[in-house]
Amino acid sequence: MVLAAREPHCSRVDGSCWEPAPVAGNGGRPLRTTVMEAKCTQMAMSGAHRRHTRHETHRKLTAEALQCFAIAAPGLERLVAAELGALGCTPTITQGGVEFTGNARLIYEANLRLRVASRILVRIASFRARTFHELERHAQKIPWRDYLARNGVIALRVTARKSKLYHEGAIAERLMTAIEKTVGPVQPRNALPDDEDAMLDDAQMFVVRFVRDECVVSVDSSGALLHRRGYRQAVAKAPLRETLAAAMLLGSDWDASAPLVDPMCGSGTIAIEAALIARRIAPGIANLALEPRAYAFQGWPGFDARTWSTVVENARADVRPNAGVVIHGSDRDAGAITAAHANASRAGVTDDVVFEKLSLSAANIPAPAAWLVTNPPYGVRVGSGDQRDLYAAVGRVAKEMLTTGRVVLLTPEPLASRQTGLPLETLFETRNGGITVRLLATPEL
Repeated sequence: MVLAAREPHCSRVDGSCWEPAPVAGNGGRPLRTTVMEAKCTQMAMSGAHRRHTRHETHRKLTAEALQCFAIAAPGLERLVAAELGALGCTPTITQGGVEFTGNARLIYEANLRLRVASRILVRIASFRARTFHELERHAQKIPWRDYLARNGVIALRVTARKSKLYHEGAIAERLMTAIEKTVGPVQPRNALPDDEDAMLDDAQMFVVRFVRDECVVSVDSSGALLHRRGYRQAVAKAPLRETLAAAMLLGSDWDASAPLVDPMCGSGTIAIEAALIARRIAPGIANLALEPRAYAFQGWPGFDARTWSTVVENARADVRPNAGVVIHGSDRDAGAITAAHANASRAGVTDDVVFEKLSLSAANIPAPAAWLVTNPPYGVRVGSGDQRDLYAAVGRVAKEMLTTGRVVLLTPEPLASRQTGLPLETLFETRNGGITVRLLATPEL
C-alpha cells in the first residue's frame, strides 16, 4: 500500500510549509492526551465505551484550546491574519500561513468566514523520530479516533525533508499500520495535491510533515479547499480562484464604500466576491439559501452540532439585504458573461452585480470615483502575444473615466503594466495557476 506523497515547497497550499516549533515538554506525546484517554485504550471497545469516548471527545474539542493553522497562498498570510484577528484570536504569521489557538467554535468560524485562507489544519501531535520503530511507537499514541468519521476513510499527505526517514511512501505505510492498530481497520485513499483541484469528499485527511527528524501531525478540518464556495460551476478560460479574488479586494482595502468595476471579468469571480463582501455574506454560505457547504469537521465524533448551528445562524444574521454599492462586470466574450450570470445566481447576488458584454474600451464605469479592479488576461487566456497594448488601453480607460478611486491589477508582467502610464505600486506577490503574479495598485485618489 503506497499512499501518494510529494516534495514540499512553500508555494503549495497543502500545509507542507508549516514548521511550527515543537511544544515544549510534550515528549512526543499527542498534544491533548488525557488520563481518561489512557484508561480508555486499556478497555474493551464495548458499545457503552464507544458512547463514552464520543462524549469525552465532544467535551475536549468544544472546550480545549487547540493549535491551529490557516494555510494561505504565499504572500497572502497578512490578509489571513487580519481576518483571524477580526474573529477575536491572536494570529501569528509564519511560513505558508498563520498559526492561531482556538476551540471548536473558532475552528468552525474560521472555516465558514475566512475569505482568503485555503484550508484550516489542527495540530494533534509533535514528536521526534529517526527510525520506523520510533515512528510507530509515537503514532500509536495519537488520538486518531477523535477525528475519524464513521466510514473510516483516511488520506495521508506526507512530506519529508532533511530527515533520516525520507521515504514518504514508507512513512505513510507505517502510519497507516499504527492507525489500524489503534482504531481497527480503515480504508486508505490517495491524498492528491491541493493545487490539482482534486476532491476527497469522503476521506479524512491527515497532513504529516517531517523536517530534520521532527514530525508534526495535523488533521484537516476543511475537507474541500476553502476556495470552493460552491457557486463557481460555470467558468471561462483560466478562472481566478475565489480566495485570490477576495485577496485582491481585501489587499487593496476596498471596503464597499465606492463603486467597483471589472472590465475584463471573465466568469465574474471578482465582482461576485465584491458583492459577498458588500453584503457581508460569509463565503461558506455563498448561495441563495445561505446554506453552509460541507466541512470535514462535521464528520468528527466530537462534532458539536449545536455550536455549529449557532455559528451558521450568526453568519446569516450578519447578511445585509443588498450590496448598497454599484458593482459592474464586463467582458467582450459572450460566453464568459453567460457564465458570470450563472455564477452570480448560484451565489445569491444576482441583484447586486450587473454583467454586460462590452469591450474594454467601452467599459461601463459606474462613477468617476469607482475602483477598477481586474485580472487582465495573460498566458492561456490570450496566448503569447504582446500585451503592451492591453495595458495601455487599461491606462487610457482609467485616465479618461476616473477622477478618484483606485486602479488595481493582478498581473505577472510588471514591466508591461508600466504601459498603463499609472503610478502603480506592488501590494503583494503570490502565485496563480503556477505563475508568479503581483497585485499592483495606484494610490487612492
